[in-house]
Amino acid sequence: MKVLLISPPTTSAVKSVVGATGPPLGLAYLASMIREEHEVRIVDSLAENFNHNDVEKIIKRYDPDVIGITSTTSMIPDAYAVAKMAKRNNENVKVIMGGPHVTFVPERTFKECPYIDFIVKGEGEITFKELIDALEKNRNPSNILGLSVNLGNKVRNNPPRLLIKDIDTIPMPSYDLLPMEKYQVDGVRFGTVITSRGCPFNCAFCSSSLQFGKRWRGHSDSRVIEELRYLYEKYRIREIEFLDDTFTLNMKRAVRIAKRIREEGLDISWSSSSRVDTFTDELARAMKKGGCHTIFFGIESGSQKTLDFIGKGITPEQSISAVKKAKKHEIRALGAFIIGFPEETREDIEKTIKFSKKVGVDFAQFTIATPYPGTRLWKYALARKLILTFDWRKYTTLDPVMKLKNFTTQQITKLFHKAYISFYLRPLYLIKDLISRKGFIFRRAIPRVIKMARSVIGR
Repeated sequence: MKVLLISPPTTSAVKSVVGATGPPLGLAYLASMIREEHEVRIVDSLAENFNHNDVEKIIKRYDPDVIGITSTTSMIPDAYAVAKMAKRNNENVKVIMGGPHVTFVPERTFKECPYIDFIVKGEGEITFKELIDALEKNRNPSNILGLSVNLGNKVRNNPPRLLIKDIDTIPMPSYDLLPMEKYQVDGVRFGTVITSRGCPFNCAFCSSSLQFGKRWRGHSDSRVIEELRYLYEKYRIREIEFLDDTFTLNMKRAVRIAKRIREEGLDISWSSSSRVDTFTDELARAMKKGGCHTIFFGIESGSQKTLDFIGKGITPEQSISAVKKAKKHEIRALGAFIIGFPEETREDIEKTIKFSKKVGVDFAQFTIATPYPGTRLWKYALARKLILTFDWRKYTTLDPVMKLKNFTTQQITKLFHKAYISFYLRPLYLIKDLISRKGFIFRRAIPRVIKMARSVIGR
């Protein structure tokens, strides 16, 4: 069968600031599962700067039997548009959609877009392969685990599939089907690698543990090194971003991988994420020696009340301690902060803004609390009728989509802008950026921050 896997044309705040976006690894994993028996092509619209007309031309030219589309919540309208054009080109083509959004709202998805035939839910590799094989052999796919089926007048939601115990059994992503030369920033090629799945935590704003399970599952050290070496040797990639929810969850393994990178002679630099309570001196030392330059901490808030509300299970003091360890070993720290949870007060948000500067991180990412489908925050907001809009394009974490107890949407937007301005427009911070980072922040982020400042001043 001819299978076309598409990451739809959309807008990206990340690409607008950084100048690039990472590859759709989910599609690359799916391709690796079926390419021995089927003809597969991947279209990464964002990397290729394709618009909808470009994608439609590819669909017509390739004329696939099956089209698979991935989508996050904010890009789902673009995914719907691709599904519609697929059916317009060939009413017999089978349209499959996957990703975190559709996993948790299959009925709403089929209602909003009747052009979709199947939804692959959660960890999709085996489900997708079974579906493609069934379609090729004209077998009824209705009983495949982990699948939702559009039956026209109703939806069939099959039982979930058990998670893959040994993720080493999943083939390496089909990087060769991606435009690898497009993934670069300032002329430096980068790659993204996922070394583990699953998260034992249950933060209110995150659906990861629901999609990939609460049991952490990691690739073997050798498999991780094999993938890194492949990217290093075949694509000359020297910069890696580990996309694990928490790379350091198994701290001993993280130390081993960092040591193996150095021992194997892989001349790469890399970044990864960590909880603040899974980051030790030993780990920081090993990561630095292994080439790590930046660590992403989910700090979220400077208010203990807010941290307790979202179920983060950490304290502000633990965040300060983790950042100190990173700085001690000359690893840059990026802190993620969220404002605008339903019960937050102005005092809570001001604590977060102040804490972002106090905690000592080199970079700060601020977002507005967003109730993504499947999350505890989604269920909380639905139950209390707090959701202001189902315009999925607004679910970017940059726009308020919830009714808040103590703020209007305008007020929370103003505080969001204030957070960025307060952090990045500090004179000493700008001087440090110019000296140590050659003005990277000044060139990339400051124009956006200044735009925010002007909008605040204009109100």
